[in-house]
Amino acid sequence: MASRKHLAAVKGAKVLMVGAGGIGCELLKTLALSGFQDIHIIDMDTIEVSNLNRQFLFRQSHVGQSKAKVAREAVLKFRPEISITSYHANVKDSDFNVDFFKNFNVVLNGLDNLDARRHVNRLCLAADVPLIESGTTGFLGQVTVHVKGKTECYECQPKPAPKTYPVCTITSTPSKFVHCIVWAKELLFAKLFGDKNQANDLNVRSSDGASSSEQAEDVFEHRNDEDIEQYGRRIYDHVFGYNIEQALSNEETWKNRNRPRPIYSRDVMPNGLGQQNGSMEKNGASNDVYSVSAMASLGMKNPQDIWSLMENSRVFLEALKLFFLKRQKLAVEFVTSAANIRAASFGIPLHSLFEAKGIAGNIVHAVATTNAIIAGLIVIEAIKVLQNDTKNYRMTYCLEHPARKMLLMPVDPFEPNKSCYVCSETPLSLEINTHCTKLRDVVEKIVRAKLGMSLPLIMHGSALLYEVGDDLDEDMVANYAANLDKVLSELPTPVTSGTMLTIEDLQQELSCKINIKHREEFDEEKEPDGMVLSGWTQSPAVAQDDKKSTANAGSTSNASSSMEAERTDDVETTPGRKRKLSEVSEAVNPDIPGVAGSSTRNPEKLELVDDDDELVIFDNWDSVTSKKIKLQ
Repeated sequence: MASRKHLAAVKGAKVLMVGAGGIGCELLKTLALSGFQDIHIIDMDTIEVSNLNRQFLFRQSHVGQSKAKVAREAVLKFRPEISITSYHANVKDSDFNVDFFKNFNVVLNGLDNLDARRHVNRLCLAADVPLIESGTTGFLGQVTVHVKGKTECYECQPKPAPKTYPVCTITSTPSKFVHCIVWAKELLFAKLFGDKNQANDLNVRSSDGASSSEQAEDVFEHRNDEDIEQYGRRIYDHVFGYNIEQALSNEETWKNRNRPRPIYSRDVMPNGLGQQNGSMEKNGASNDVYSVSAMASLGMKNPQDIWSLMENSRVFLEALKLFFLKRQKLAVEFVTSAANIRAASFGIPLHSLFEAKGIAGNIVHAVATTNAIIAGLIVIEAIKVLQNDTKNYRMTYCLEHPARKMLLMPVDPFEPNKSCYVCSETPLSLEINTHCTKLRDVVEKIVRAKLGMSLPLIMHGSALLYEVGDDLDEDMVANYAANLDKVLSELPTPVTSGTMLTIEDLQQELSCKINIKHREEFDEEKEPDGMVLSGWTQSPAVAQDDKKSTANAGSTSNASSSMEAERTDDVETTPGRKRKLSEVSEAVNPDIPGVAGSSTRNPEKLELVDDDDELVIFDNWDSVTSKKIKLQ
């Protein structure tokens, strides 16, 4: 039975939830059933068909509607006496500033991307509000507690950007070629050559809802009165034309995004052009099932060539035609051409067949049970935080297989990292060629990309070199724009070796200092940016992956960070018993050598990525362990 102190802490708490997806649905339900009376939810996404298999608060009729608003309405049906406030918005919007965060007793994250997580972490630090983080990948999950001055913040250990992509991104708002690959492979290819009766977001768009699902089903049926090219063009026009037009009808989605363009086959290939597609015999292709190729049929030989939109369209139709002859080896050509056509629609650079093969990795499906377990653990930690029960805070890892008879592995939180530039304000060091590098490069590659600042301000002493904001007059905007195109040593207040820059983010109320060190030359392969930031570290594997055009982030290599030297190797897992952190790492991920049993290594930290959706793709699958756990 809950104590009075427990009940008072819960009922009097004002809670902010960020994210209403896979974890968020379970979390909102658990909060409501646990007695919480005042809950606020922020989520910018709308409901997709692919969410329905585990985001149980949503139904088919909700497709296209705000996740936050529908989740609120669903929970109020069985808990009408509580207060739930929903915001269909981006947590990075200016409305959600430090003053907004100060209104809450605790913040609970159920996010699916690193950038938003870092942003919320900084706002919580500035507002001095405890943050509980969470993540899931398949059967794996984690919950961590971050309290200013008592535990490490979310950024105390460097994290590679996750290689996971929510389905809502893949189906509606792709921004990377890998999103298009997953769409082509897991949705379009599966729909055409798998179970045609299985509903996915190719059938139902946000604006036509459940009413058009039957009509959309018919599109994928090969009619008796049409030849294979007519069928291929009809599929082409539906997925690259009609579906894009339907997506564009949801104006809310494209407020802050580039609008895609519908592509129809008639615009790319006039009628009759498809008939010019070659035959296997004419182009010398073998009749062997395993050697036939749409490329060969069309006289295209080099897999490293990047096909034009018309060439991709011809490969798409030719591969579709040959597939009906059961030539299964054509899958990669079909997926590449479909992904490229979709990429063209969304303004994403096209890729070659050779590159696409390297991107089309393995898929991990989300598990609703994992989300439910993690949501329960979040609420447990939230109650501890509200009761100020510091000694019982735990970071908890959910495992796929029992380790020492445990599926839930609790670990004591770590103290703040003294080298963290976010919560400890430790100066950073930037090696850079001050005679060649422009301020724009520093802003884009360092301040925004690596430090994650949204509204940066850069100062050299009392001189303001760069600032972003709506309240700037035209002269100031023009002045800062001019500074962006100047090399560092030629700025009005020159930046040279030994200069100490102050970087601030006005929205996050974050400030850090960067000591500039001039360096003439850089290794183009190892240091492609032409600058090296120290104090903020990435694992070597991450830096290597960043050179690839398809990579979103680093690998899950077992490289440990030098920042972790401050940690103790003993962690308490159960009363009266101490457990080595290295033992925990070994139990969770025994396949990675060198994690446990080495007294010369710093302890590893486990970090999972929240998929928050059905598909999780890893760009460089070879670098990911069979357990899908990220080791920092």
